[in-house]
Amino acid sequence: MFDFFAVAIAVVALVIARKALDRVAGLKARLDALEAGEWRVAPPPPPLAPAEPSAPDEAAASEPAATTAAAEPATPPLHEAPPSVPDDAGADAPRSTPAAPPPLPSATPGFEERVGTRWVVWLGGLTLALGGFFMVRYSIDAGLLGPGVRVLLGVAFALTLLAAGEWTRRSESTSSIAVLPIANIPAILTAAGTAVAFGTVYAAYALYGFLAPASAFILLGLVALGTLAAALLHGPMPAGLGVVAAFGTPLLVSSDQPDFWALYLYLAIVTAAAFALARIRLWSWLAVTTIALALLWTFPALTLEPLPVSPSAFHVVVGVVLAALLVVCGLLFGPAAEDDRPEPVSSGSLAAYLFGAMLIVLTSFHADTAVIVFAVLTAATLVVAWRAPSATGAVALAAALAGIVFLEWAIRANPDLLVLPGGPLPGMGSSPIESSVSLHLIAAAIFAAGFGAAGFFAQGLSSNALVPVIWSASGVFTPLVLLIALYGRIAHLDRSIPFAVLAVLLAAAFAAATEILTRRELRPGSTASTALFATGTLAALALALTFALNKGWLTIALALTSLGAAWVSTQRPIPFLRVLSAILAGIVVLRIGYEPRIVGAAVGTTPIFNWLLWGYGVPALSFWAASILLRRQGDDNSLRSVESAAILFTVLLVFLEIRHAINGGDVYRNSSGLTETALQVCATLAMAIGLERLLVRSGSIIHNVSAMLLTLFAGAATLVGLLFIDNPYIWWGTRINGEFINELLLGYAAPAILALLLSYAVAGRRPAAYGNTIAAGALVLALSYVTLEIRRLYHGPSMSSGPTYDVEQYTYSIAWLAFGVLLLAIGIIVNSQRARLASAVVIALTIAKVFLVDLSTLEGVYRALSFMGLGLVLVAIGWFYQKVLFRREAAPAAPVVPARG
Repeated sequence: MFDFFAVAIAVVALVIARKALDRVAGLKARLDALEAGEWRVAPPPPPLAPAEPSAPDEAAASEPAATTAAAEPATPPLHEAPPSVPDDAGADAPRSTPAAPPPLPSATPGFEERVGTRWVVWLGGLTLALGGFFMVRYSIDAGLLGPGVRVLLGVAFALTLLAAGEWTRRSESTSSIAVLPIANIPAILTAAGTAVAFGTVYAAYALYGFLAPASAFILLGLVALGTLAAALLHGPMPAGLGVVAAFGTPLLVSSDQPDFWALYLYLAIVTAAAFALARIRLWSWLAVTTIALALLWTFPALTLEPLPVSPSAFHVVVGVVLAALLVVCGLLFGPAAEDDRPEPVSSGSLAAYLFGAMLIVLTSFHADTAVIVFAVLTAATLVVAWRAPSATGAVALAAALAGIVFLEWAIRANPDLLVLPGGPLPGMGSSPIESSVSLHLIAAAIFAAGFGAAGFFAQGLSSNALVPVIWSASGVFTPLVLLIALYGRIAHLDRSIPFAVLAVLLAAAFAAATEILTRRELRPGSTASTALFATGTLAALALALTFALNKGWLTIALALTSLGAAWVSTQRPIPFLRVLSAILAGIVVLRIGYEPRIVGAAVGTTPIFNWLLWGYGVPALSFWAASILLRRQGDDNSLRSVESAAILFTVLLVFLEIRHAINGGDVYRNSSGLTETALQVCATLAMAIGLERLLVRSGSIIHNVSAMLLTLFAGAATLVGLLFIDNPYIWWGTRINGEFINELLLGYAAPAILALLLSYAVAGRRPAAYGNTIAAGALVLALSYVTLEIRRLYHGPSMSSGPTYDVEQYTYSIAWLAFGVLLLAIGIIVNSQRARLASAVVIALTIAKVFLVDLSTLEGVYRALSFMGLGLVLVAIGWFYQKVLFRREAAPAAPVVPARG
């Protein structure tokens, strides 16, 4: 083992000697360069003596010279040789003297340098500390020394290390050797000494019982505080060790009956020392570490039953006071503030202790003392942030924590029979004016007034735009959240006129603040703050409607609030109001996603005039009106969001009203029929036509996409629903009552007409294939109607049963042929090529049917009549095309010229 240590010491010595040789070589190179004159800096110019011009022309001549001299640099650049002085210059001429060479640029330390200058030092300090511990352990195992002697030796070794650290610090301060900040030998020796001292005291208490718990606690605390004090001289390493040891001391000294007053008094002293050291040395890391460790010490008390509220409250109060005195920049004894910007450590120090106060309130089930302390600390946070903008970030967290406290209080079990219509019954339940409720009402009123007033009066006090925005956001958020919490706790989320009145008063206050800020001159952050107060106005109005109304009126209130935000944006050019209108529209959309019936089972069974009409119709009208108002100021994402909401609510209103009427009020019924599908297809096509016409004027991409989506939906519903699932010819059991006025007229004829109108609505504005596809769908629906109507005439209500006789088959051919001729006539009258092409398609289908179906199924006279009728019609059509539609005039005959004889 001794050989190993000898080899290790030799290696370390070799590395250190090699490093010393490298340093000597570097110094020799610098001396050689100095002697060679490579680094020379020109001397500063002599001071200019004030000249006394003898004539005005000399003074005038000196002005441009002085200007030129001032424009030139005072000294030549580095490495530039000064101008040579002639030999015959006078004795008073300034001579250039070589200055000290500039320091060589520091290179990145290599592996050898890191080992020799840093790792060895760190390893040496750790070895010294461990050596002390191992020596004690060896003496215990070998039984060489008694417990008292072991403790005394540990104390002596600790004092020796501390003395060595101080001696090396003083030696290095008087020498010319630079100290490495991250491998400071005096600091490491001192840290090792304090660690040995800490372990010795703990061993005297825990292993040998020489010290009582109180004495051990005091001694360990003194060692930790001494370590912090040593950090003033030795740098951050003892500071880090000291703060961890100081906050870890209570964990080492245990007691069956913990005294939290003594604990938190000790932590107050440690926190004050750590904050003072952090302030003197400007170590933000030390302040942050102290705050984090102090906050962790609030949790042990929170686990006890009953909770020691008073000591815990003392802990957070002292923390806020010390942070305000020593940590917050620009306030009292804290560091100097940079501009008016919020600073993370300043804001976080107050916010951390305020978070601890909130935990005490929640854990103590809103004990009066805890609530009062939390209110006082919140007020103190506002005062500190008002005086020191660096702590403004704590205002936002204070508002959030206040909201959490009151919302948690509201979510707890409400007092029984608190707000019965006839009032609380005597002797039963809690009274609305019990101490807890009264205290929370008073605290909520103070919080709302304090945050609201501070948010308004803080406008214009800072040159940093973020500061007033934080104040205004907190001033708007806090009153609204507290009002909601009180409403939920006291009114049980039921209809409450008093709370509606409070919401209206709050909206009036926010509106007044918005108006006043709008009339002021622009200041940093004023635009965003004005938008926040305007947002608070609309939010308070929405709450008033919510409190005064019940069931689905909240959806209507939020939709009307969106319209109100759009209208206010036209009166006050606040960009955020457009965004707010879109946000409120999105909230309403999410609301109906949760419960599409708006009011649940109370929607009613009356067709059309039920809650769906109000729950979807009023929001749809509100969003359409809001989109019109927003479009006046431009097309942006906010406008598109509101337009999307308007179209969505319109479509849902139509669909749900149809489903409600068909299914007897049950919009969740898992079934549909021909009538419902037909009504939905007709409504979809009608809305698509409306959007296509609206697109001509608006040019909105939302109208464009929505029209295409509705058309696509109508096509899919037609293909899957009308032509397949709900087709009465395919599925058995579907009955069609009425010979001509029946569901076929609604399911096929009406959609065919609407599809034809839609094809003309998109003509010339969309690709020809798009319009032709829609027209083809109209043709398919029309031909389906003709076919199914004939089927209904021959088979009665049950169209899917019974054989097809020759007369029915012949009727199909005649009807198709007549329908084709009708289309041809329409195409000729209105000069529509599309109608004539449709006629050609129908007639081609008729020809195919005659040759493929009639030829094989018809017998006797019906087969002959079918072919004869088709032939006559085809000949007539050909003659009409030749003689009327595409008539060609015969060329005039050439005149006969008589021959001359």
